[in-house]
Amino acid sequence: MNIGIVCYPTFGGSGVLATELGLELSRKGHEIHFITYSQPVRLELLNSNVHFHEVNVPEYPLFHYQPYELALSSKLVDMVKIHKIDVLHVHYAIPHAYAAYMAKKMLHEEGIDVPIVTTLHGTDITLVGSHPFYKTAVTFSINKSDAVTSVSQNLKEDTQRLFNTKKEIKVVPNFIDIDKYKNNYKECNRTLLALPTERIITHVSNFRPVKRIADVIEIFYRIQKELPAKLMMVGEGPERKEAEQLCETYNIEDKVVFLGNSSEVDKILCFSDLFLLPSQTESFGLAALEAMASGVPVISSDSGGIPEVNIQGISGFLSPVGAIDEMAQNALKILKEDAVLKTFKKGAQDTATKFDIHKIVPFYEAIYEEALQNCISI
Repeated sequence: MNIGIVCYPTFGGSGVLATELGLELSRKGHEIHFITYSQPVRLELLNSNVHFHEVNVPEYPLFHYQPYELALSSKLVDMVKIHKIDVLHVHYAIPHAYAAYMAKKMLHEEGIDVPIVTTLHGTDITLVGSHPFYKTAVTFSINKSDAVTSVSQNLKEDTQRLFNTKKEIKVVPNFIDIDKYKNNYKECNRTLLALPTERIITHVSNFRPVKRIADVIEIFYRIQKELPAKLMMVGEGPERKEAEQLCETYNIEDKVVFLGNSSEVDKILCFSDLFLLPSQTESFGLAALEAMASGVPVISSDSGGIPEVNIQGISGFLSPVGAIDEMAQNALKILKEDAVLKTFKKGAQDTATKFDIHKIVPFYEAIYEEALQNCISI
């Protein structure tokens, strides 16, 4: 099957999932075409089955905001015709689902019908899409898709609550390549980052307000008062400066390492003893799943889809949003005793196997086949 994948090519969860999905589909013999404005960060190696097509947006002084949706729609039309793409899988409703519908309508005028599969990832629905400026277009795009999936049951329910959707939404959870994380965990050398007596705690995100970065620092501050520890902060974003200032205020700059963005998160996680995710909301919690696949237990909020991933008392602990004292105490329950830590590490890894890529990708293949058979003719 020739599959066109449209996604944001950045370090966010939706782009990572779309890229990993495309690579796994290519290994199964499908022809994959990534169509976006730059090469996805995890698309390190192109091969005969994997292609990248860049969407160029010419700069015109007339436009205050350059019309990316128009450029993307036109590119999709060209790629479908040139490469005989069978199905378009668009990740993130804004603006990809809308642009895909416009492309579908243009193609229909030329006698070509191509199905659209839209995957909802979270902020495209809960933060951006529900804004009155976008809500009408997002609702239209969802209803005009041939198939719609969401990455968690919680996100499905949010979508149905916030939008007047008529389409069935199928839950297909995010996934992880378990083998990739198992191998790195055995090979890693944690003494590069901390003393043998220190616990290593990690946080990975885009450092946006919804991630509650200050809470990460607050939790770590309480942990390091009770036992020797280091905090690895992976990512970039608007809240980084505030986090650095908070570290200075608490005089813990020497215990917190800001690593910036990294394409080798799995190698960083293999050093870790605990992962912190105190987010205001998460549609799924892919970062937590990546940690668990590396055998790292998770301390998280109980918001959004996180409880579908982090299982209370097995892979870690869940607490209400903002409950930093409780989160710190739960972290210490895991970290203080080696035997307890070992139990939680195994629980985290065992839980992660439920989301192995080899178990999840066949669901997408079945959805593609169904969309092809039931393609909505405009």
